Amino acid sequence: MTAPEITIATPADRDRTVGSLVAAFPADPVLRYLFPDDATYPRYAAVFFGHLFDKRVHKGSIWTIGRGASVAIWEPPAAGGGVADDPLAARLPADALARVHAYDEAVHDALPTGPYWYLGVLGTHPDSTGRRWGHAVMRAGLCRAAEDGLPAVLETSNPGNVEMYRRAGWEVVRALPRPVPTWIMSRPAG
Repeated sequence: MTAPEITIATPADRDRTVGSLVAAFPADPVLRYLFPDDATYPRYAAVFFGHLFDKRVHKGSIWTIGRGASVAIWEPPAAGGGVADDPLAARLPADALARVHAYDEAVHDALPTGPYWYLGVLGTHPDSTGRRWGHAVMRAGLCRAAEDGLPAVLETSNPGNVEMYRRAGWEVVRALPRPVPTWIMSRPAG
């Protein structure tokens, strides 16, 4: 069996990538905390994942298989900078936006100091699960972090993911009880 082709996402991959992530996360604890209503989940999750895609696509840090069937959205080490306008403010209702901000603030306050590569989202469309594509796109980002000599960091609110990430070399470095139980995990440089 040939290895799947891993590509760096381009703006042309946006719709497929966002659609895959919306389909991959309907039961995820964080996404359901952010967008608890079944009727509006698809629309608001698409806005949320579209925002994450748009924020990172021009950084060359979104790896995909199948042009978005499986995706790892990584944030390169922060270069600093000020507070930007919030493009989500016009696209999400106030209650959902408040939950997004509360979750982001809790997670970012718990992240380590110093430079690191951040795995913000790792997901595979349900039609493509079981092929280990998620591991493949995650490894692409881990290779980039290793090239930079930097650790990698992620957070997960899915208890089942903690052991999966541990098997891939990640370690829990912190646990947050609120607003959703969340584990911050790290993988050392190299």
